[in-house]
Amino acid sequence: FTQGEDACLAALVPSLPSEPDNAPKSLLVVGALADVVEDQFARLFEQLGITHTRFLPARLADDMPPVGTQTHFLLAQPFLTDTARALEERGAQYIPAGFPLGAEGTADWLRAAADCFDVTEATFEDVISAPRKRARRAIQQYSEKLSDKRVFFFPDSQLEIPLSRFLGKELGMRTIEVGTPYLNKRLMAAELAQLPDDVTISEGQDVDKQLDRCRDSQPDIAVCGLGLANPLEVEGITTKWSIELVFTPIQGFEQAGDLAELFARPLNRRPRLEV
Repeated sequence: FTQGEDACLAALVPSLPSEPDNAPKSLLVVGALADVVEDQFARLFEQLGITHTRFLPARLADDMPPVGTQTHFLLAQPFLTDTARALEERGAQYIPAGFPLGAEGTADWLRAAADCFDVTEATFEDVISAPRKRARRAIQQYSEKLSDKRVFFFPDSQLEIPLSRFLGKELGMRTIEVGTPYLNKRLMAAELAQLPDDVTISEGQDVDKQLDRCRDSQPDIAVCGLGLANPLEVEGITTKWSIELVFTPIQGFEQAGDLAELFARPLNRRPRLEV
């Protein structure tokens, strides 16, 4: 699904309208988001004073955003390697940033845009203070349940590294291994910099060896695809379906608590199922 989104958006980029070189500096947020999340981000950017903000994909086919040398784009999803390359070929400029998962992840993502558009620190803090506090409160409900729990990520969606950062920095979980199907070090630089030095990062699919390492480490929770979840559950390893993290709105301040709950839910489920 994630590779398909990248291919689809990359295919759209050559047909996007051209923005003139003398156009006002604009922000393009790239990556499919739930409407409610897009609306939240649009309000925050407007409050920050970044008034020329568009989203790719657009909600309507006849309202696709223009692109040109004054376009500065911010990735909302970590798996858009081909799309980012296509936008740069059209003259757009990449804003280096992590990804908007969790209270701090969302704040850092917004700050990258704010710095690019010369938003003052006072304005930035005034805009994000209340939603960041709500997000921190929502996450705190799950910190006791998840703190010090050990998590193992099988490669599936390319969301694994930002998720590992969120779980470690904001919930106190410990990642044993974070697997990713493909690692773009440039797009992932801000996220990689926040991972602990002792986290193992694996790229690509070598399922038998990954299963062996997972079984040896006996994590509190394994994040994996549907094909691995049932066998691991039978062996006594609690799992989280990675596909749910792709299709659930998890970006932004208001969804931070929902994201934390997605990892607490499997741990709550197992004791209820015990006989």
